[in-house]
Amino acid sequence: MSLAVCPGSFDPVTYGHLDIFERAAQMFDRVIIAVAHNASKKALFTAEERIEFIRQSVGADPRIEVRGVEGLLVDFCADAGASAIVKGLRSGIDLDAEYPMALMNRELSGIETIFVLGDPAKGHIASSLVKDVALHGGDVSSFVPGCVARALEERYA
Repeated sequence: MSLAVCPGSFDPVTYGHLDIFERAAQMFDRVIIAVAHNASKKALFTAEERIEFIRQSVGADPRIEVRGVEGLLVDFCADAGASAIVKGLRSGIDLDAEYPMALMNRELSGIETIFVLGDPAKGHIASSLVKDVALHGGDVSSFVPGCVARALEERYA
């Protein structure tokens, strides 16, 4: 049975992320969405909130599991028995950021990273932009699931 890990901070999860999760679930028997802490970013939502948003958004799909991850991603992948890491790319800028991480992960563990090109219709959706729009009272309902849109509205009220 093939298993992939889709890691990220997902602060918050967007329709672009959900597209990548669904497509990964079509390529692998199982997918673990690994919600991580990114030390270079100040999270708006706790890891527990982000995990719950994703769980609500993916529904009861038995192929997809959502977990928090602490420490090195490659250790998490090894413990889970993952054969690949799946990352979505919106543009060359994403590739520039992800490429060295993919090489480091492969050198540390042998695990390969598979890059999935994001849906061009969702290429403009970034968590940071969604938060900025919400902060200024804009409607984010076309970018994020309803549970996230409501949480953003409450957080910025």
